[in-house]
Amino acid sequence: MATAELTTAHFVDWKRIATVAAVVVAAALAAAAGMGAGNGSKSAVVLPVAIGAGLILGVLALTRFQIYVVVMLVTRASLDLAKLSQRTAGTTSVGASSRALDPSSILAVLFLLAAGVWLAAQHRHQGSLPGSPLRRALVLFLAAGAVSVIGSNNITSSALETLRICAIVAMFTVLEQMITSLTRAKQILAACLFAAVIPLMYTTYGFLTGHPHSDVKGGYTRISGTFNQSNDFGRFLMLMIIMGAAIYPHVERKWRNALVVMLSLSSVYLFLTYTRSALVATALGLFIVGLVQSKRLVGALFVVGMCGLLVVPSLSGRFSDLTQYQSKQLAQTGGSNGGNTLAWRLSYWTEVLPLANSNPITSIGLNETKANTTQAKQPHNDFIRAYVETGLVGLAAYLAVLASLVTLGWRAVKRTKKGTFEQGVSAGFLGCAFAFIAVSLVANVTSNVVNLWYFIAFAACTSAILNIANRRESMDLLPAPGPA
Repeated sequence: MATAELTTAHFVDWKRIATVAAVVVAAALAAAAGMGAGNGSKSAVVLPVAIGAGLILGVLALTRFQIYVVVMLVTRASLDLAKLSQRTAGTTSVGASSRALDPSSILAVLFLLAAGVWLAAQHRHQGSLPGSPLRRALVLFLAAGAVSVIGSNNITSSALETLRICAIVAMFTVLEQMITSLTRAKQILAACLFAAVIPLMYTTYGFLTGHPHSDVKGGYTRISGTFNQSNDFGRFLMLMIIMGAAIYPHVERKWRNALVVMLSLSSVYLFLTYTRSALVATALGLFIVGLVQSKRLVGALFVVGMCGLLVVPSLSGRFSDLTQYQSKQLAQTGGSNGGNTLAWRLSYWTEVLPLANSNPITSIGLNETKANTTQAKQPHNDFIRAYVETGLVGLAAYLAVLASLVTLGWRAVKRTKKGTFEQGVSAGFLGCAFAFIAVSLVANVTSNVVNLWYFIAFAACTSAILNIANRRESMDLLPAPGPA
């Protein structure tokens, strides 16, 4: 009788192999970064670290996607410290290839890939991806930007800008599917607010050592934190202050002291960014929150504003310096007097608007305004930018996005119960929405992915809260079960 031979299957320990591989790669990248530091090359230090972080986040995205999203939200506000490309305002010499090597760009591409895989899996599991009017408006705006690339003279630059908008839409879509409960909304909000910790600590350390990260504009030394520009830092703090103040009365007592410290430091550093648009928009956002939640906040806002002007005399000078700011800026670069900032904007807008005349439907392409003007700057008005770079189609889509943002906040405020955490979030987002619109009138905020990620995360939390409130209302309307 034949006997069966027993064979022993060799078990492959993939976890051990992956661990060894990770250690080898980490050692190699650390060695490369060390050699780069010895040579004094920032890119030689940053790129190996960015690649290593990307590999770790890639593994996390494949295994624990929700934790990966939280990590991205917590760390994104600090990534500009490792930025390799130079500032693009006033020049066209910073190419798309240079910006593509920035760690923030690398991680944004990684996020898009991971989000695409995760959303595809969700669609396969659920059969659909339920969405909101805001998501449809965002997708429409993304589509308008993508179409504008066809007519662009610099397809690479316009395509990269389209990818940046795509990252924003992807973040909202992911969070919209991910936030299915109030607990999850609290986790995402906590991640967004916790993102302020590193910038605040970094700026505080800079003051303690006498060298805070800053830039000089118009004769003012303006604090920029972990961001590339003081304007971006100011608008980041704007969002954190408005939402933090709105939810403060509703958080657990053990977290209130930490929130007070965060709001206090954020307010001080917001003043020191000297970003007029962010200061005014923060006041507007807090005023909206006060109208919804507490009239005392409106009074406190007035007191804090007056104290800020008195304690920081140069701040009042920043607002009264409208007639001299441009002349100071141009004097620093050897130019002639350009008048006040409002006059400069009006003059620049009249130069920018005719750029769309040749193709008013889809226009000249995303990120192409500065390539077609002598000053090589964005329009400093997102409404004009939407029209000039994406045409009437893009402008209509952008207006639809803004209308959806305000409608979302207003509906959430109306549907949530007064005095609850849910209404605090709704009021905070409504304040952020009005602040965002106010800043859009005088600045370029649609191209700032880092701040838009946090803004859109607040929107996703508010959308989830509105859905929860709608479900509760529907359950309340159901008839009570009859007797058996």
